[in-house]
Amino acid sequence: MGCCQPRGNNLSNADKTNVLVILSDDQGPWAAGCCGNPEIRTPNIDRIAETGVQFSNFFVATPVCSASRATLLTGRIPSQHGVHDWIRGGNVGPDAIRYLEGEVGYTDIMARHGWTCGLSGKWHLGDSQIPQHGFTDWYAHQRGGGHYHDAPMVKNGQLLNEPRYLTDAITDEGLEMLRKYADRGHPFYLSVHYTAPHDPWVNEHPQSIVDSYDDCPFETCPQEPRHPWVRVDSSMSTDDVLGNREALKGYFAAVTAMDQNIGRILDGLEELGLRDNTLVVFLSDNGFSCGHHGFWGKGNGTMPRNMYENSIKVPAVFSQPGRIPQGVANDSMVSAYDFMPTLLEYLDLPAPDGHNLPGSSFLSALEGRPFHALEQVVVYDEYGPVRMVRTPEWKYTYRHSHGPHELYHLVTDPGERQNLVDEAAQTDRIEEMRGMLDDWFNRYVDPRRDGFSQDGMSRGQTKYLPYTRPAGFPMSFG
Repeated sequence: MGCCQPRGNNLSNADKTNVLVILSDDQGPWAAGCCGNPEIRTPNIDRIAETGVQFSNFFVATPVCSASRATLLTGRIPSQHGVHDWIRGGNVGPDAIRYLEGEVGYTDIMARHGWTCGLSGKWHLGDSQIPQHGFTDWYAHQRGGGHYHDAPMVKNGQLLNEPRYLTDAITDEGLEMLRKYADRGHPFYLSVHYTAPHDPWVNEHPQSIVDSYDDCPFETCPQEPRHPWVRVDSSMSTDDVLGNREALKGYFAAVTAMDQNIGRILDGLEELGLRDNTLVVFLSDNGFSCGHHGFWGKGNGTMPRNMYENSIKVPAVFSQPGRIPQGVANDSMVSAYDFMPTLLEYLDLPAPDGHNLPGSSFLSALEGRPFHALEQVVVYDEYGPVRMVRTPEWKYTYRHSHGPHELYHLVTDPGERQNLVDEAAQTDRIEEMRGMLDDWFNRYVDPRRDGFSQDGMSRGQTKYLPYTRPAGFPMSFG
């Protein structure tokens, strides 16, 4: 079964909107100036926000990198696309695994309709050596992260160790792609995917930037008493960095160095005359805590996994002069699974049929029109056997195999300090919210890829989960 041919398919190349998506790695929703942080320096992320719309309630679908990136690309939740954790095995070599084999990403659709797609930076969805899902230009990290010097990268299909500071190199390669697209007059989609500010943080980043935070009080990162669920079986343990000013300086420096490079990209767009016809998006793949709640990390920074706001919310800004209102702060609740439908509608391109997409477009919010005015917005998350439902007022987290469960009234307890799950007065509410969880996930889960079957131990994913091609594929994506 095919889908209608949208107007975007009939536009000339000159009329097609370019798209630049800048994606950071492990950046908390507090870690930018435009997010209300007076300590961390991010003038260029702030510059995007000042010329566009900033969403203060943008939720990822899962608080871990690879799975979250898969949802952004495909519009499907982990229990649909089958990526449930960070990818540990199958990234390069003869046993490389394409974890999204058979899935349709928005880049597949854009490439089919005339956009040239490029990636510079982190892929971390398996088989990092070979461009896929509509990408042709490809400078990718072999794995998902690590040291910022001599980083293992892929360029033109060849494995290499990058001598440049990685954040600079990702920007350099992205700018080369931009110049090529400008010279050829191609409409383009470009992913600039930084590994920053993911660890490691100490002795990794430009020393002048690190030193500039010597006198920072870091009041925005309170080093709270150690959380009882702190995870200790990881390369970066809270016990190694909690209360460590050098780690805080390194995290802040990683963000600021990345921000300086974002400025280079924005300047490049303007110098090439591309800015007015380019949608610029800045997001992170998941949130992060730097001592908040007494741990360092994201969803797998604790065991059992957590769904704290700092783990599931991220900075999110969208800008295109002349189309998106400027300097707007929007508190609408939107999710990463809404990103693909939104982008496709923005470009007037078709969504893939037969893929049971859970999200909906928030284009009206981007364009300053009423959004979800007639319905209560609910956001759902999962991370293996842990599932969460969040309304504007309440959050309920259900841990299928490990417990404990949690209920927070976010209006009176935005810091999620008082778990109400055992209060008799909340029995009916819990039953209602558990029913919402069950109904929603029953609607969208592929039983062969159900996160409830995962052990929830966050050791990383090493195998591809089975997939059945939907009716009409591949014609279903236009």
